[in-house]
Amino acid sequence: MPNSLTPLKFDKPVCIVTGGSYGIGDAVCEKFSSQNYRVINLDIQANPAQSKAIEWRKCDMSISTEVKICIQTIIEQYARVDCLVSNAGIHFSATIEDTSEEDFDRVFDLNVKGAIAATKAVLPQMKSQNNGVILYMASDQALIAKHNSFAYNMSKAALASMAKTTALDYAKYQIRANAICPGTIETPLYHKAINNYVAKSGADCNQVHAEEAALQPLGRLGQASEVAAFSYFLASEEAKFITGSLQVIDGGYTTQ
Repeated sequence: MPNSLTPLKFDKPVCIVTGGSYGIGDAVCEKFSSQNYRVINLDIQANPAQSKAIEWRKCDMSISTEVKICIQTIIEQYARVDCLVSNAGIHFSATIEDTSEEDFDRVFDLNVKGAIAATKAVLPQMKSQNNGVILYMASDQALIAKHNSFAYNMSKAALASMAKTTALDYAKYQIRANAICPGTIETPLYHKAINNYVAKSGADCNQVHAEEAALQPLGRLGQASEVAAFSYFLASEEAKFITGSLQVIDGGYTTQ
């Protein structure tokens, strides 16, 4: 039997999810937790309904120094990090003319710089393990353009680029990096975007939802649980030859 001074050995794989309190992030946390991962959710707010097995740590992902300290603390505690799901992000709808410098910085500070900070924080540990998976939650907008989406579109394309360059630079350490590109997924972020559009345009909310569903070849919106299941697959041994890729889960939207 170990004595009280014996260091604890943490055998569970560790997954860090940024922006994991709601929507896709919440579903990802729940999926990995259900598969016996120790899941740490970095978000500015907690979700009271989230499983108590998921550790929430308050972290503003738009502040790089805060991200670095938070992740370093996790690694010091558990001595491993097996997967990073860089999911934290905000949506902003506007053309280039209607996007102020402040708006642009706000989107990129969270969507891109937050992902950079998280990646930099986990890489030393993953390199020492000679193993690790980094998943960037990009968007179908990493592949195509959409109206009134100048800054957001660019931020998601940046994440796709990060997945490719990180995959190449760290393949020698058996670290895999991929970008997940969801299409229209029914999440709080989706509903917020629709509500903002309805408020500005005066359109009928139910009609807008129906039109969004009709735009998808499969005739419906995607669900956060489907993206979470795909994320888990990409982190698993079954996907160990997949790296540097853009993985689309959009109901066929970008094939049109």
